[in-house]
Amino acid sequence: MARHYSTKDFFRQMPNVLLARYFQGRGLLGDLDFSAMKEGKPDTLFVAWLNLPDEQRNAMDAEFRDIFELSCEKGFRAIIDEAEWHLANDADARTGFVEKLAALSNHFERAMVTFLDHNQFWKGASRFYHADTLPYWRKRKNLPHVPAAVDDTSLRELAGLIRTYFHQTEGRGNNCVVEPFRRGELDYFFAYPEDYSQQSIEWVDGQFGRRPHNPAFEVIYVYSRKEGSLDLNFRGSHKAIEPLQGMFATAILKLPELPPDPKDGRVYDLNPLRQKGFDFICDVGSGIQDVVVKKLRLSSKVKKGDRITLEADATNNPDAVYELLDKIGKAIPLHLYNITQVELAASVLLDGNKPPKAVTIRIGHPNSCSLKYDEQDLKLHDMLEASGIEPKEPAEKVEAVEA
Repeated sequence: MARHYSTKDFFRQMPNVLLARYFQGRGLLGDLDFSAMKEGKPDTLFVAWLNLPDEQRNAMDAEFRDIFELSCEKGFRAIIDEAEWHLANDADARTGFVEKLAALSNHFERAMVTFLDHNQFWKGASRFYHADTLPYWRKRKNLPHVPAAVDDTSLRELAGLIRTYFHQTEGRGNNCVVEPFRRGELDYFFAYPEDYSQQSIEWVDGQFGRRPHNPAFEVIYVYSRKEGSLDLNFRGSHKAIEPLQGMFATAILKLPELPPDPKDGRVYDLNPLRQKGFDFICDVGSGIQDVVVKKLRLSSKVKKGDRITLEADATNNPDAVYELLDKIGKAIPLHLYNITQVELAASVLLDGNKPPKAVTIRIGHPNSCSLKYDEQDLKLHDMLEASGIEPKEPAEKVEAVEA
């Protein structure tokens, strides 16, 4: 579930001393006594905020939203990952930074302290956090285990290839920039080609109207030299996937051509979820409280294209969808159908002081899954694997790779 931002709530969550430092750094609200405000009661600040010129408020509100985004567990992890790269050659500084943030009382403080005192980590952390929130990555394997080129010439080459492709095929992408980041053993590349011109409905200097602008769209690569794999996130035409992978291979891996992609033989076996008593296995320390099935899609073995979708509210009755399946089974021979899609509802405890979070997991045959690759979703991947659902590479293929 997306977190909701509001300026007043942001002020309420942030300690007064950090709010004072933020505004003092911009030479604003010098007459406001932040120390006299009660923590969590920012009414005086909010009134003063509303009296600032729109131009000043708009610029700061954009920064507040960015700080708010990283004021969570995923944001904290992204900050640490970026700091580890910057401080890789200074173990004491790295340890000191982590201990400094860990000693603060909450993630709002950690994000604001990073923004104010360690802004060199901010851009990379923001990029990592954004990537962590994106679903449906496309993986390419069978790449050589070579280092990624991150020099300016290689980055301009990749940007030029992306720009030329989208300009010739879709009439957009007149400009493009590529930003590289290192995260542990992974190389991230964020490409921003120019999108089609748009007119947005906006308020500008108190005037309501339409204003043309040129937004960017995203192409994100995550390369693992260790695994010889490339993950790609691009929300656009499927036919652009392989060309985009080829551009990366040419410009960043310096390959003459994109190696062939062996067919992914991994398959989710969803038929066991047909049984009412299916047991989801959760690690004790995972925070996963329970998992229930809320939606099933059955596909005919006899006639291609014939499907039945069952969906039920499992909030108060975990077996609701199975009771519906039993009713359907009285009229339809269910043995002639395979389970080809399921939707699960997992209850995950992230913070002992807050109620469990509801997470929806969508799994489709043969190997589609809506889970991302952040810390929370990796635990859910582990749950699927322990429960016998998460697909694995064939044993002989794993042995060959290890050899």
